[in-house]
Amino acid sequence: MAVLDDFTPVDKVDELQKTDLVVGDGEEVQAGATVTCHYTGAIAKTGEVFQSSHDFGRAISFPLSGVIAGWTEGVPGMKVGGKRRLLIPSEKAYGSRPPFGSGIPANADLVFDIELVSIE
Repeated sequence: MAVLDDFTPVDKVDELQKTDLVVGDGEEVQAGATVTCHYTGAIAKTGEVFQSSHDFGRAISFPLSGVIAGWTEGVPGMKVGGKRRLLIPSEKAYGSRPPFGSGIPANADLVFDIELVSIE
């Protein structure tokens, strides 16, 4: 099982935390936008990666209105070319109902590294 780079596991995430690892110099994401990005998602308690767009070999596009609350609230303000780490409490992730077969435990706090490629 792969582990997220440069991440120290944490026992509990109490609130959404946004950390810009690289500040982009492109257009800024507005609330409700559709974005294209690379991402790697991991369990905050272990750092174990459960999914990465890099495994698919391409960036993924989706509307911020159609994802978990941690992304809806955590991605706006990013600029194209930037990389942000989101620490997301379980209630802003999947709570007690993670996607079937995802490898995400119920009530797991998550961490995502997001690289913003473009805004639609």
